Amino acid sequence: MKKITLLLLVILSFNTSYSQFWKKKKNKKTEVIASIENKKEEKIKDYNTVITKEAKTTSGLFKVHKVTDKYYFEIPNNLLNREMLLVSKFTKVPEGLGGGYVNAGSEMNSQMIIWDRFEDKLLIKVKSANSIANDSLPINISVKANNNDVTLYAFDINAFSKDSTAIVIDVTKFFSTDVKAISGLSPRIRDTYKVKNLDENRSFINYIKAFPLNIEVLQDFTYNASKPSILENTETISVQMSQSLILLPENPMRPRIFDSRIGWFTLNKYDYSSSELKSDKKTYIRRWRLEPKDPEAYAKGELVEPIKPIIYYLDPATPEKLRPYIKKGVEEWQKAFEVAGFKNAIIAKDPPTKEEDPDFSPEDIRYSVIRYVASTTRNAIGPSISDPRTGEIIESDIIWYHNHLRSYRNRYLLETGAANPSARTLHTSDEEMGEMMQMVIAHEVGHALGFPHNMSASCAYNVEDYRKPGFTKLNGISASIMDYARFNYIAQPGDSNVRFIRQMGPYDSYAVNWGYRIIPNTSTPEQEVPTLDQWILEKVGDPKYEFGKQSSSFNPYSQTEDISNNAIKASNYGITNLKIVAKNLPDWTSKETNNYEDLEELYGELLSVWSRYIGHVVTYVGGVNEIEKKPNQEGNIYTVIPKDKQKEATKWLIENAFSEQRWLVDSSILNKFTPDGYSQKLLNYQRRHLNNLISVERMGRLLDAEFINPANYTTLELLSDVRNGIWKINTTTKGNSISERNIQKAHLDRLISIYNDDMTSYSFNVSLSDIKSLVYGELLQLKIDLSNIKKRTPHKETKYHILECINNIERTIDNN
Repeated sequence: MKKITLLLLVILSFNTSYSQFWKKKKNKKTEVIASIENKKEEKIKDYNTVITKEAKTTSGLFKVHKVTDKYYFEIPNNLLNREMLLVSKFTKVPEGLGGGYVNAGSEMNSQMIIWDRFEDKLLIKVKSANSIANDSLPINISVKANNNDVTLYAFDINAFSKDSTAIVIDVTKFFSTDVKAISGLSPRIRDTYKVKNLDENRSFINYIKAFPLNIEVLQDFTYNASKPSILENTETISVQMSQSLILLPENPMRPRIFDSRIGWFTLNKYDYSSSELKSDKKTYIRRWRLEPKDPEAYAKGELVEPIKPIIYYLDPATPEKLRPYIKKGVEEWQKAFEVAGFKNAIIAKDPPTKEEDPDFSPEDIRYSVIRYVASTTRNAIGPSISDPRTGEIIESDIIWYHNHLRSYRNRYLLETGAANPSARTLHTSDEEMGEMMQMVIAHEVGHALGFPHNMSASCAYNVEDYRKPGFTKLNGISASIMDYARFNYIAQPGDSNVRFIRQMGPYDSYAVNWGYRIIPNTSTPEQEVPTLDQWILEKVGDPKYEFGKQSSSFNPYSQTEDISNNAIKASNYGITNLKIVAKNLPDWTSKETNNYEDLEELYGELLSVWSRYIGHVVTYVGGVNEIEKKPNQEGNIYTVIPKDKQKEATKWLIENAFSEQRWLVDSSILNKFTPDGYSQKLLNYQRRHLNNLISVERMGRLLDAEFINPANYTTLELLSDVRNGIWKINTTTKGNSISERNIQKAHLDRLISIYNDDMTSYSFNVSLSDIKSLVYGELLQLKIDLSNIKKRTPHKETKYHILECINNIERTIDNN
């Protein structure tokens, strides 16, 4: 009994101890949980302790607070998960960054983002708009799962607004550290200049401002870099960046479906709602949202002003004398928009004064600006920012580089000086320079309206029409301002009153109408397609309304910098004019300035102009005409250039490019600024075109054409024509000239290079094609030709030249 009693006492004692142990442990766990909760509560503080009385606040899209050296966003709950654009631009750059094509105003990144809350954090997530599906369909679940948003940054929630309708976060670190997605320095730039890291001690936020639809951030970033673009000993790159955060429309614009027969910048989407057996690729055009103020009057065909016109402001840095021409360049498009039913659709304005708009800033994404950039770069560009959901263009900045007009002055002199007396000077009139600038601005605005280059527009006109005053004044020199057709280089001396400078054309109005006209009685993009298709079919067969892609390197009717529908005749006219200009170049340059700088510059550019004329003709050989068509149209999209045209082009090239061009090597010009390099300067251009003519890709197209139709111009015919044209060995005592021997060596070098090529870097299997066989045959035939005449050539230089060439052929064949 005593044992049992003792045992019960031990058990009771153990239970009591065990109970006390777990009670203590439970209390400790509760304390830990309470401690964590208290820390959370400490982390999310009272509003007044974060946004103190010292806060400087601006209100707009949402509130921005600056408290001492920290910046806070106060984001309303109703903006969570609303789609916004985060646009990163340079506002200041060091000289030479990006090779001179990165400048103040350059957009470096544009991302669609949302603010998303997760527990006690607020996340910036980058969204992709490429894949879509109807919200009501089950497939939408998979689309979201397989296109997960990227978390760009996670912010701790610092506080809630006093009424708990907004979240307060500290954004200082996000905008003052090296967040690569918004830094502006691409991986290529970082690699080129050996960027090590951001120096946070030399980097800071200038300001963050709130506007009604956007938030603007201005940052100064300084990076440690081993090889900066300028001032290498500083090992420093300093840039100024702006970040624009803009709310995208809650009601997205209805997109318009792209048609490849008319040129537009586009965006692609993959619609998984399709009932087809694959995702449906949809391509939409990029355009501004223009809606008529009076829809009823618009529907009746009356001209109506848009609710929100396209407005471009001039950069405050724009020189006063250039402002009228820039404005005219913007408003050149007003007539085109009138064809689409809109009056005053696009307007240019001077920059507002401080009194008119104290908050005006070219970096503010609410403003589209013609940026005037102090840079030695000779260029102008017309980028734009668009809604990735619909293609709606929201803002654009046209970039004009200060030195660009010099390029136009030089080309005006070189390309038109023979027939145009007013171009024969370095001091072109302000009126003419202004008109050139006006048309360049119109071209760049065209890009910003959604239009890419239309390189076939100048082929709408016959070559002889460029010599007619009435035709050129009415039609200009191209059917579109979007072609690279800058000057009338065809007009000859004695052709009076012709137009030399480009202008807007009929294609421009046609394209604006197609993309911007409101189509009645439609509610979806698909319902618009029959009308859009009909508008194109109405113009089929008229070259003024055809579109030619810039990327068509094989199409002689869609080339950059050419004019007319016959590049061979046009280049003939152009070279005839260049020969006159070359003779007069010293009189038109150095005699005006009493130095040789302009003469040297213009001589170099004269060679480039000649080279362009040659290149236009090369494209005929192995050329294929491309005209976009739909199945309801007759004919093929691709048509091989006729054999006789290709043979004509090859013969022309032998005479105008690969024979001695003594007029291009004028010692009275060259000996004014260089002691040597005369023959090599010309050979470099000749060799470039010869290598292009006898290129593997070109020969591949010729083989394809022969495969389809043996009557087409063949690769063997091309190789034979070039060999016979270049190797006209002079067996007289005079022999061959240095220039002739140079181009012959270049031709042989090209054949040997192709024969020795491993042929693995091309778009087709070259080793199993005829190309190497044909080149091998050409080397053998050339050896036979040279062997037959080597004993008959009394000219020593020519004989040694032939002997060396034979030796090179034998060594090449023996080694293979």
